Amino acid sequence: MEGLWLAALSGLIGGGTLLIGAAVAWFVDIPQRIVAGIMAVGAGVLISTLAFELVEEAAEDGGLVPTTIGFLGGAILYIVADQLISRRSAKSGAGGPAGAGSAAAGGSAAAGGSAAAGGAVGASPTGGASTTEFSDGDDIPASIVARRAGARAVSGAGLVIAVGALIDGIPESIVMGLSVLQGGISIPIVAAIAISNFPEGLGSTAALKRGGSNAAYVAKLWIGIALITVVASVLGYVAFQSAPPNLIALITTIAAGGLLAMVCNTMIPEAFDEQHALTGLWATVGFLGAFLLHELA
Repeated sequence: MEGLWLAALSGLIGGGTLLIGAAVAWFVDIPQRIVAGIMAVGAGVLISTLAFELVEEAAEDGGLVPTTIGFLGGAILYIVADQLISRRSAKSGAGGPAGAGSAAAGGSAAAGGSAAAGGAVGASPTGGASTTEFSDGDDIPASIVARRAGARAVSGAGLVIAVGALIDGIPESIVMGLSVLQGGISIPIVAAIAISNFPEGLGSTAALKRGGSNAAYVAKLWIGIALITVVASVLGYVAFQSAPPNLIALITTIAAGGLLAMVCNTMIPEAFDEQHALTGLWATVGFLGAFLLHELA
C-alpha cells in the first residue's frame, strides 16, 4: 500500500509543476526569453535522466534487444502522435501557424470568424462576398480582424503545447510508477520530469492567455492533465508489479524514446528561438545538474 501512495506522490509532484507553471504564467508576465532559458535547462535535465536513469538501467535489467526496440518505438510513437495532432489543429484552424495563415489570408472566412469571437454581426449566410460589420453598421477595420485572427492562432498554439504535455505526461508518469517498483521514489527521475513540466505549463498558459482564453478553461485544462499524470503513475506501479524485467525495460524505453523526441522536436527548438547561442549552455547546466544528482543520490 505504501508503494501505491509513493507512486501517486510521484505523479502529483511531476504533474503539479504543470499547475505551478500555469499559475505563474497567468498571474505574472514572464519574459519569453526567461521561459526559453528554463526550457533549455529542462531539456538538459531530461537528456541526462534518459541516459543515466532510464536507458542505462533498462539495458542492464532487461537486455539490449527490448531496450533498442522500446527506445526507437517510443520516438516513432511520439512523432506520429505529434504530427497527427498538429495536422488536426491546422485543419480546424485552431493551431499554430497553419491556422493563423488560413485565418489571416482567408478574407471573408477570417472576418466571419472574428465576428463570431467579437460579438459582431458576421458574414452573409449566402456564402458570397461578405462584409463584417459592427451592430451599428460600421465595417470592422482590417487591423482588428488581423488581431483577432492572431489571437485565435496564439490560443491554438497554447492548446497544442498543452496536448503535447499530455502526450509526454502519460509515459513519464508510467516511468515514475515503475521507478517505485524498483526501490521507492526516484529523485532524479521525478526532479527531471518536474523541471521539464514547469516550462510547458508556463509557455502554454502564456499563449492561451494572450489568445483570450478565460481562467476557468485554463484551470480545468491543467487540473485535468495533472490528474491524468497521477492516475498514469499509479497504473504504472499497479499494472507492472509482476512484469518480467524485459517487459519493464521495453515500457521504460518507450517512454524514454518519446521524451527524447519531444526534447529534440519541441523544447530545444523553442528555447533556441529566444536564447540562440546560450541554449547549449543552459542545456549543459541542466544535464550536469541532473548527472550530479544521479551520482549523489
